[in-house]
Amino acid sequence: MNKDVHCVIMAGGVGSRFWPMSRETMPKQYLDILGTGSSLIKLTYDRFEDLSPRENFMVVTSSAYAELTQKHLPDLREDQILLEPSRKNTAPCIAYAAYKLYKKNPESIMVITPADHIILKEKTFHSAFNDAISHASQTGHLVTLGIQPTRPDSGYGYIQFHRDSEHDTENIKKVKTFTEKPTTDLALKFLQSGDFYWNSGMFIWKTSSIIEAIRKHLPDMAEAFESCKDDFWTGNEGNSISRIYSECQSISIDYGIMEKADNVDVVLGQDFGWSDLGTWGSLYDQVKTKDGENVSFGKNVKTYETSSSIVMMPKNKLAVIQGLHNYIVIDTEDALLICQKDEEQKIKQFVKDLEGEGKSEFL
Repeated sequence: MNKDVHCVIMAGGVGSRFWPMSRETMPKQYLDILGTGSSLIKLTYDRFEDLSPRENFMVVTSSAYAELTQKHLPDLREDQILLEPSRKNTAPCIAYAAYKLYKKNPESIMVITPADHIILKEKTFHSAFNDAISHASQTGHLVTLGIQPTRPDSGYGYIQFHRDSEHDTENIKKVKTFTEKPTTDLALKFLQSGDFYWNSGMFIWKTSSIIEAIRKHLPDMAEAFESCKDDFWTGNEGNSISRIYSECQSISIDYGIMEKADNVDVVLGQDFGWSDLGTWGSLYDQVKTKDGENVSFGKNVKTYETSSSIVMMPKNKLAVIQGLHNYIVIDTEDALLICQKDEEQKIKQFVKDLEGEGKSEFL
């Protein structure tokens, strides 16, 4: 295990596409969605323990989730939990971790992952990450992990890679383009070309390399974080971060850095059973074993003339469902969702509508 490898878990999102299970007070990364006895953030932490020492972990999350994070990851010290005063997308989140880490270890390597991914084949996954760590360390390049697409999914970002470049290996290629959530027709063309992988949202780079990229492509953000670098790892850190976050642009690391930089490479990940669990449909795809079957969570779910549907019920509630095909049915104590699986992108709009109507008790 490389002692310079530091794992940064991004855990500040709400997961509105997983409503009504995921709520403002209990986002999906703190839920045991798979029924394994562990929350998604705990599964993520456990997954990366073979790559990074425990003392090298950081979690970046909303200040509202400080206690939740400590409860689910009790091994972390207080200074390993980085609290954002407001949600500003992934670029400020990563910049915060990078500048704090650089003060402690300028030779560090950052492994960055969202808190809500599922990996079923961890041995293959670790192999890909070790390749990425070695490559990033040797070249100083910004490295992302690509996922071989299995369908023309318009819900994912896509990475196009060069077939031939100076640093090519069999599974590491220079990135040519990023495309965020294409149409289904365009996604099909991407799939057929063989030159595109899904963008996993996981990154590997030397801390010094990403700071250099932030200075070049997001200079205002770099200036803000550098203004408080002396306060990292001190009692003044929280106040300084609260002060500068209002100055930070809300932008993703993909738009802010990865699409602009000319030293971006992608590790072509093999099949390691990946899902970002971004939607109920992705959970269905991950759990189903054959086409057309239903996936149900709950002890008392009975279905008739129903297929390709996902049903989640409280454990003591009986549900009898007839005549549905390709549906999402999620029941909680105070909310019921019934939605066509092909239309699940509308769930975010449903949540926005509830917010607009002042129904905050359901959010």
